[in-house]
Amino acid sequence: MRVSREKFAENREKIIQAAGVMFRENGFDGVGVADIMKACGLTHGGFYGHFQSKDELQIEVSRALVARVEVRWKELIAQSPDRPLEALVEHYVSWRAVDDPGNSCVFVSLMDEVGRSTGAVREIFNDGFEKLAAILAEVVPGDTPEERRKNGFTTLSSMMGAVSLARAVQSRELAAQFLSSMRERLAPKSAPLKV
Repeated sequence: MRVSREKFAENREKIIQAAGVMFRENGFDGVGVADIMKACGLTHGGFYGHFQSKDELQIEVSRALVARVEVRWKELIAQSPDRPLEALVEHYVSWRAVDDPGNSCVFVSLMDEVGRSTGAVREIFNDGFEKLAAILAEVVPGDTPEERRKNGFTTLSSMMGAVSLARAVQSRELAAQFLSSMRERLAPKSAPLKV
């Protein structure tokens, strides 16, 4: 039985959404096509009506998730014009980012895997990192465009590093130190981290 174009598009989006969560939780290699389709309530064979391969899905998911981060950061800045850096830091360097990898930043969740890969996914992440650094360059301190650009890269590295380290340690207290010290350093006027 053929599905309508609308249902086909809905199912494709459902696959991308489910894969996005599962890839961020388990990595690209930690999830199979059958697992993704089962999570969507669809058959394994139906996958190939939407994507030629798992690699193609990884590209589509990466593109969608990277774009979503960029959009979200711009929304946060627009919602907090008087304190854009603080809003970004409070959002990103948080327990939510640490405790819910399936629904948090694709960059931190898949950074290691992407670093070992080549091709389209790596290019998507490369472009995404540059865009996020450029967004930060608009809101970080600095007297010249070049200084703000450098500070944007430093801030991006610090934010992602703090979340990565907080995820890696077993001790909640040590994780809190990574997060709270980075929040204080990057945006001293940001709200304190609730432990």
